[in-house]
Amino acid sequence: MSTIIKVNNLTIKYDSKTIIDNIHFDINAGEVFIILGASGSGKTTILNSLIGLEPPTTGEIFIDGDNIITAFGEQRLNILRKIGVLYQSGALFGSMNLLENICLPLEELSDLPKEAIRAIALNKLKLVGLADFADYMPAAISGGMQKRAAIARAMALDPKILFLDEPSAGLDPVTSAQLDALILNLSQTLEITFVVVSHELPSIYNIADKVIMLHNGKIIATGDPKTLRDHCDSAYVKKFFKREI
Repeated sequence: MSTIIKVNNLTIKYDSKTIIDNIHFDINAGEVFIILGASGSGKTTILNSLIGLEPPTTGEIFIDGDNIITAFGEQRLNILRKIGVLYQSGALFGSMNLLENICLPLEELSDLPKEAIRAIALNKLKLVGLADFADYMPAAISGGMQKRAAIARAMALDPKILFLDEPSAGLDPVTSAQLDALILNLSQTLEITFVVVSHELPSIYNIADKVIMLHNGKIIATGDPKTLRDHCDSAYVKKFFKREI
């Protein structure tokens, strides 16, 4: 597999407090890659750096071969067009229906005619199982459906990589499992790379190809989550995966 994201010597500090301490990892194209750890471990901080929202103190982040930290202007826009983001809340615009939400990035970042934009947006809604809900407002659908609609919007520009921040947060087990199935289907059929921040163990076991686990700003484990649960030498890691005190 080819490497699509490469992180070298990443350190993030807030004033004198070190949040992320000199970490490095690679993500292969087509993987479902999970960043996990206890609350406050820096998971979302890393995600924000990967998508260009959180400039690191030191280090490098390469997205499909280009360093997002040093890129400016058109080069940076080209990098950002390769990624889509699902925020924890979904972040749909409440004043727009689902179709309008999906059309928005296409209207802002492409020169396509309105008819083509509408056709693409409807196709994205179909991919996430919401073809019959294009005219619904976000408030009129369930939380799980809102997450799926937000994934459709994140896919509007056909990104190579989707970043998901706690996608299962606030969902019941059945809806969470349905979202897991959607992620796996999109990964396999469209060959999208997923980078997911999560601490929901059932979801992690369902979808992860590889995880990194954070603790005190460092990566303390890397690999298959079930293997780490059963065979990792670290007592802390085993307790985390087995939900032991």
